[in-house]
Amino acid sequence: MRKLLIGCLILIAACQTGVQATVTEAPVSSTATLPASQTPIPATFAPQPTPTLELSPTPLPRFFTHEFDGSLAGWLILQAGSDAVPNIETENSSLILHMDSAYNWVYVLYGPYDYADVQIHAQFENRAGSPSSIGLVCRYSEADGWFEYNIATDGTYNVLYGRWLADEIADYLPIMSGSSNAIGVSGTPQEVGLTCSGTILGLYINQQNIRNVDVSRYQLLAGKLGVTASSFENTPVVAAFDWVKVSEP
Repeated sequence: MRKLLIGCLILIAACQTGVQATVTEAPVSSTATLPASQTPIPATFAPQPTPTLELSPTPLPRFFTHEFDGSLAGWLILQAGSDAVPNIETENSSLILHMDSAYNWVYVLYGPYDYADVQIHAQFENRAGSPSSIGLVCRYSEADGWFEYNIATDGTYNVLYGRWLADEIADYLPIMSGSSNAIGVSGTPQEVGLTCSGTILGLYINQQNIRNVDVSRYQLLAGKLGVTASSFENTPVVAAFDWVKVSEP
Protein backbone atom coordinates (compact mmCIF):
# COMPACT_ATOMS: atom_id res chain seq x y z
CA MET A 1 0.00 0.00 0.00
CA ARG A 2 3.04 2.23 0.19
CA LYS A 3 5.76 2.63 -2.33
CA LEU A 4 8.96 1.99 -0.41
CA LEU A 5 12.04 3.30 -2.10
CA ILE A 6 15.02 1.94 -0.25
CA GLY A 7 17.14 5.01 -0.57
CA CYS A 8 20.63 5.85 0.51
CA LEU A 9 22.46 5.48 3.79
CA ILE A 10 22.79 9.08 4.92
CA LEU A 11 25.65 9.72 7.31
CA ILE A 12 26.32 13.26 8.39
CA ALA A 13 29.88 12.48 9.48
CA ALA A 14 32.29 13.83 6.91
CA CYS A 15 34.24 10.61 6.68
CA GLN A 16 31.30 8.56 5.40
CA THR A 17 29.58 8.27 2.02
CA GLY A 18 26.12 7.22 0.84
CA VAL A 19 25.03 4.08 -0.94
CA GLN A 20 22.39 4.32 -3.69
CA ALA A 21 20.04 1.46 -4.53
CA THR A 22 18.21 0.86 -7.81
CA VAL A 23 14.44 0.50 -7.50
CA THR A 24 11.81 -1.08 -9.75
CA GLU A 25 8.05 -1.24 -9.29
CA ALA A 26 5.58 -4.09 -8.83
CA PRO A 27 1.91 -4.57 -7.79
CA VAL A 28 0.95 -4.42 -4.13
CA SER A 29 -1.97 -6.18 -2.46
CA SER A 30 -4.27 -4.57 0.11
CA THR A 31 -6.43 -6.21 2.77
CA ALA A 32 -7.77 -3.36 4.93
CA THR A 33 -8.48 0.37 5.08
CA LEU A 34 -7.47 3.23 7.38
CA PRO A 35 -9.21 6.44 8.45
CA ALA A 36 -9.27 8.95 5.59
CA SER A 37 -6.54 11.16 7.04
CA GLN A 38 -4.17 8.21 7.32
CA THR A 39 -4.95 6.16 4.22
CA PRO A 40 -1.76 5.47 2.25
CA ILE A 41 -1.81 6.26 -1.47
CA PRO A 42 -1.98 3.02 -3.54
CA ALA A 43 1.51 2.46 -4.90
CA THR A 44 4.00 -0.15 -5.97
CA PHE A 45 7.43 -1.01 -4.72
CA ALA A 46 10.15 -3.65 -4.81
CA PRO A 47 12.39 -4.83 -1.96
CA GLN A 48 16.05 -3.91 -2.17
CA PRO A 49 18.99 -4.99 0.01
CA THR A 50 19.61 -2.80 3.03
CA PRO A 51 22.74 -0.70 2.44
CA THR A 52 25.80 -1.89 4.32
CA LEU A 53 26.67 0.34 7.25
CA GLU A 54 30.15 1.76 7.29
CA LEU A 55 32.10 1.00 10.45
CA SER A 56 32.30 3.74 13.06
CA PRO A 57 35.71 4.54 14.64
CA THR A 58 34.15 3.65 18.01
CA PRO A 59 31.54 0.96 18.72
CA LEU A 60 27.98 2.26 18.51
CA PRO A 61 25.86 1.63 21.62
CA ARG A 62 22.97 -0.81 21.77
CA PHE A 63 20.99 1.21 24.33
CA PHE A 64 21.28 4.99 24.33
CA THR A 65 19.70 8.43 24.29
CA HIS A 66 20.51 10.26 21.06
CA GLU A 67 20.01 14.04 21.12
CA PHE A 68 21.06 14.63 17.49
CA ASP A 69 23.80 17.11 18.36
CA GLY A 70 26.30 15.62 15.95
CA SER A 71 26.71 12.76 13.49
CA LEU A 72 23.95 10.45 12.26
CA ALA A 73 26.44 7.60 12.01
CA GLY A 74 24.63 4.27 12.23
CA TRP A 75 21.23 5.56 11.08
CA LEU A 76 19.55 4.42 7.85
CA ILE A 77 17.24 6.70 5.86
CA LEU A 78 14.35 5.10 3.90
CA GLN A 79 11.95 7.06 1.71
CA ALA A 80 8.36 6.04 0.94
CA GLY A 81 5.51 7.36 -1.20
CA SER A 82 6.55 10.37 -3.27
CA ASP A 83 9.68 10.30 -5.41
CA ALA A 84 10.57 13.78 -4.14
CA VAL A 85 13.61 13.63 -1.87
CA PRO A 86 12.91 15.10 1.59
CA ASN A 87 15.35 17.43 3.29
CA ILE A 88 16.84 15.67 6.32
CA GLU A 89 19.26 17.42 8.65
CA THR A 90 20.35 17.88 12.23
CA GLU A 91 19.95 21.41 13.58
CA ASN A 92 20.08 22.79 17.12
CA SER A 93 20.25 19.27 18.59
CA SER A 94 17.18 18.09 16.63
CA LEU A 95 16.64 15.72 13.73
CA ILE A 96 14.57 17.65 11.15
CA LEU A 97 12.51 15.83 8.50
CA HIS A 98 11.21 18.38 5.97
CA MET A 99 8.74 17.10 3.35
CA ASP A 100 7.48 19.41 0.59
CA SER A 101 5.52 16.77 -1.37
CA ALA A 102 2.19 15.16 -0.50
CA TYR A 103 1.92 11.54 0.64
CA ASN A 104 5.57 11.15 1.52
CA TRP A 105 6.89 8.88 4.27
CA VAL A 106 10.38 8.95 5.78
CA TYR A 107 11.93 6.30 8.02
CA VAL A 108 15.10 6.81 10.07
CA LEU A 109 16.22 3.41 11.36
CA TYR A 110 19.08 2.55 13.71
CA GLY A 111 21.13 0.08 11.71
CA PRO A 112 23.83 -1.53 13.87
CA TYR A 113 21.59 -3.88 15.89
CA ASP A 114 18.47 -6.03 15.71
CA TYR A 115 16.22 -6.02 18.78
CA ALA A 116 13.69 -8.55 20.04
CA ASP A 117 12.32 -6.98 23.24
CA VAL A 118 12.99 -3.25 23.37
CA GLN A 119 11.51 0.11 24.33
CA ILE A 120 11.85 3.27 22.22
CA HIS A 121 10.70 6.76 23.15
CA ALA A 122 11.09 10.03 21.25
CA GLN A 123 10.25 13.65 21.84
CA PHE A 124 8.97 15.37 18.71
CA GLU A 125 7.25 18.49 17.42
CA ASN A 126 5.25 19.17 14.25
CA ARG A 127 6.60 22.59 13.25
CA ALA A 128 4.60 23.25 10.08
CA GLY A 129 1.01 22.71 11.19
CA SER A 130 0.03 20.65 8.13
CA PRO A 131 -1.82 17.33 8.67
CA SER A 132 0.78 14.65 9.24
CA SER A 133 1.73 11.68 11.39
CA ILE A 134 4.82 10.88 13.43
CA GLY A 135 5.70 7.50 14.87
CA LEU A 136 8.05 4.70 15.79
CA VAL A 137 9.15 1.43 14.20
CA CYS A 138 10.32 -1.83 15.78
CA ARG A 139 11.32 -5.32 14.57
CA TYR A 140 12.01 -4.13 11.03
CA SER A 141 13.60 -6.69 8.70
CA GLU A 142 13.44 -7.20 4.97
CA ALA A 143 12.67 -10.89 5.35
CA ASP A 144 9.94 -10.76 8.00
CA GLY A 145 8.49 -7.23 7.97
CA TRP A 146 8.03 -4.55 10.65
CA PHE A 147 5.65 -2.97 13.15
CA GLU A 148 4.88 0.75 12.90
CA TYR A 149 3.04 2.93 15.45
CA ASN A 150 1.86 6.35 14.21
CA ILE A 151 0.04 9.25 15.87
CA ALA A 152 -1.57 11.92 13.70
CA THR A 153 -2.28 15.61 14.14
CA ASP A 154 -6.04 14.94 14.10
CA GLY A 155 -5.81 13.01 17.39
CA THR A 156 -5.87 9.50 15.89
CA TYR A 157 -3.28 6.73 15.99
CA ASN A 158 -2.69 3.38 14.30
CA VAL A 159 -0.48 0.31 14.29
CA LEU A 160 0.63 -1.15 10.95
CA TYR A 161 2.42 -4.32 9.85
CA GLY A 162 4.44 -4.32 6.66
CA ARG A 163 5.94 -7.41 5.03
CA TRP A 164 7.42 -8.69 1.79
CA LEU A 165 5.24 -11.45 0.27
CA ALA A 166 7.62 -12.45 -2.52
CA ASP A 167 10.08 -10.88 -4.93
CA GLU A 168 8.64 -7.47 -5.90
CA ILE A 169 5.32 -8.13 -4.10
CA ALA A 170 4.46 -6.85 -0.60
CA ASP A 171 1.50 -6.36 1.72
CA TYR A 172 1.07 -3.51 4.21
CA LEU A 173 -1.67 -4.26 6.75
CA PRO A 174 -3.36 -2.07 9.39
CA ILE A 175 -3.48 -3.90 12.73
CA MET A 176 -5.64 -1.41 14.63
CA SER A 177 -6.52 2.29 14.88
CA GLY A 178 -8.14 4.59 17.40
CA SER A 179 -8.15 8.07 18.89
CA SER A 180 -6.87 9.49 22.17
CA ASN A 181 -7.20 12.73 24.12
CA ALA A 182 -3.61 12.20 25.24
CA ILE A 183 -2.37 13.36 21.82
CA GLY A 184 -1.43 17.03 22.10
CA VAL A 185 -2.20 19.81 19.66
CA SER A 186 0.02 20.28 16.64
CA GLY A 187 3.07 22.44 17.26
CA THR A 188 3.62 21.48 20.90
CA PRO A 189 6.45 19.17 22.06
CA GLN A 190 5.14 15.66 22.69
CA GLU A 191 6.57 12.27 23.57
CA VAL A 192 5.68 9.05 21.76
CA GLY A 193 6.70 5.62 23.03
CA LEU A 194 6.58 2.02 21.84
CA THR A 195 7.42 -1.13 23.79
CA CYS A 196 7.92 -4.37 21.85
CA SER A 197 7.92 -7.16 24.40
CA GLY A 198 7.12 -10.73 23.48
CA THR A 199 3.82 -10.70 21.58
CA ILE A 200 2.63 -7.35 22.97
CA LEU A 201 3.13 -3.83 21.64
CA GLY A 202 2.70 -1.16 24.31
CA LEU A 203 1.62 2.21 22.89
CA TYR A 204 2.51 5.41 24.77
CA ILE A 205 1.68 9.08 24.33
CA ASN A 206 3.30 11.60 26.69
CA GLN A 207 4.34 8.72 28.99
CA GLN A 208 0.75 7.46 29.21
CA ASN A 209 0.09 3.86 28.17
CA ILE A 210 -2.96 4.22 25.93
CA ARG A 211 -3.19 0.67 24.67
CA ASN A 212 -1.54 -2.76 24.55
CA VAL A 213 -1.84 -4.65 21.27
CA ASP A 214 -1.47 -8.43 20.82
CA VAL A 215 0.60 -9.09 17.69
CA SER A 216 1.22 -12.81 18.22
CA ARG A 217 -0.41 -13.73 14.88
CA TYR A 218 2.35 -11.95 12.92
CA GLN A 219 5.25 -13.97 14.38
CA LEU A 220 7.65 -11.06 14.00
CA LEU A 221 10.45 -11.77 16.45
CA ALA A 222 13.27 -9.25 15.99
CA GLY A 223 14.55 -6.44 13.81
CA LYS A 224 15.70 -2.84 13.67
CA LEU A 225 14.00 0.16 15.26
CA GLY A 226 13.62 3.83 14.44
CA VAL A 227 11.39 6.86 13.92
CA THR A 228 9.07 7.82 11.07
CA ALA A 229 7.12 10.83 9.80
CA SER A 230 4.69 11.31 6.92
CA SER A 231 2.83 14.00 5.00
CA PHE A 232 -0.76 13.69 3.79
CA GLU A 233 -2.52 15.85 1.21
CA ASN A 234 -1.14 19.19 2.47
CA THR A 235 2.46 20.35 2.71
CA PRO A 236 4.96 21.31 3.90
CA VAL A 237 5.49 18.99 6.86
CA VAL A 238 8.37 19.67 9.23
CA ALA A 239 8.83 16.97 11.89
CA ALA A 240 11.51 17.64 14.50
CA PHE A 241 12.81 14.94 16.85
CA ASP A 242 14.61 16.37 19.89
CA TRP A 243 15.82 13.02 21.16
CA VAL A 244 15.35 9.27 20.85
CA LYS A 245 15.82 6.91 23.78
CA VAL A 246 16.32 3.17 23.31
CA SER A 247 16.24 0.94 26.41
CA GLU A 248 15.30 -2.47 27.69
CA PRO A 249 11.53 -2.89 28.25
